[in-house]
Amino acid sequence: MFFAQFVSATGFSIIFPFLPLYVQSLGTETGISIEFWAGMVFSSQAITMMIASPIWGALADRHGRKLMAERAMFGGSLIILLMAFARSAEELVLLRTVQGLITGTIPAANALVAAVAPRERLGYAMGMLQVGFRSGIAAGPLLGGVLADSFGFRAPFVITAILLFIAGVLVLLGVREGFTPPDRAPGVRLNLFAGWRHILVLPGTALTFGLSFLLWLGQSMVWPIAPLFVEQLMHQRAHVATTTGLIVGLYSATGTAGAVYLGRMGDRLSHRRILIGSALVAVLCYLPQSLVTAAWQLLLLQAVTGAAVGGMIPTLSALLVQYTRPGEEGNVYGLDSSVTSAARAVAPLVGAGLAIVFGLRGIFLAAGGVFLVIMLMASVWLPEPDPQRPAQVTESKQPGDE
Repeated sequence: MFFAQFVSATGFSIIFPFLPLYVQSLGTETGISIEFWAGMVFSSQAITMMIASPIWGALADRHGRKLMAERAMFGGSLIILLMAFARSAEELVLLRTVQGLITGTIPAANALVAAVAPRERLGYAMGMLQVGFRSGIAAGPLLGGVLADSFGFRAPFVITAILLFIAGVLVLLGVREGFTPPDRAPGVRLNLFAGWRHILVLPGTALTFGLSFLLWLGQSMVWPIAPLFVEQLMHQRAHVATTTGLIVGLYSATGTAGAVYLGRMGDRLSHRRILIGSALVAVLCYLPQSLVTAAWQLLLLQAVTGAAVGGMIPTLSALLVQYTRPGEEGNVYGLDSSVTSAARAVAPLVGAGLAIVFGLRGIFLAAGGVFLVIMLMASVWLPEPDPQRPAQVTESKQPGDE
């Protein structure tokens, strides 16, 4: 699953850097501005994924998490291949909308690993998934830019489709889940809302979902303005893209290290304590970023910030499993994906609004404030998981399972 996560993340991130340029090259058939479609090409996918993820998660608990991972990867491969042949901005946005409905490789991978990994090593397992994801995110944009410059905008979509197909094959042939459908009385239909409601009323789960929303909101509101802020610091346009790419790449690299190290530390100590400490470090790093006067200062502070935020993501994932009961991983990570998709959908709007009102530096103060809220909420209201909860043994292993 680590390799599948890396390959799929690389594939998806290949197309991100030039999506607005691809929209511009396609043109519009409705007369609506290209700027509108350039925004919709990002928001449409996030909105539909927010809606679809909980449903796929519930189906994963009924029919198997491996099946849902295969659906996300093979389905994503097909829909992204079709994007290579889009004829207008409207067609591309429509395909991105469908992509949000049928993909979701991250929650599918999280649910599958959470269902089979020992609970005492959940932090390490979720951290390794973050390593695969962040490594792919770091490698993809550079590869996508080279492909787009060398072969045109359509070629990266074809490469992405191939990578997602390879990831699907890795899951199909290399993962054995040993899934046993839960017992259900004859004639009783699957009640999605009852499953979601049961999870949300468990102690700690609703608050953890809220913290996950704030985490993704806090970090995502910064990135849309990052190139503009770097340009402001450098007082020139030359090498702004390279410098911004270096900052993003270093943020992802330190986040990868933080995910593994802090995830494993949380297994030994306490995921709640690691979450609080990491949030404090993020606060102490975001606030000074509003005062930097050179790009290298922003680079160093973002590197430490990436490590702290990278450690918070697997910690929250592990807490969700510890607060819930075995067999609910699909529902849990489906809801979590919906929450993070909602954060990614509103973060650019929040960041743009803050930049208009308070200037570019004000966004870093706002991000620091968000992580301060996370730290305080986790300190005051987040319960420590019960170490006496039974281990996940609800799914029997079949002969030959690994």
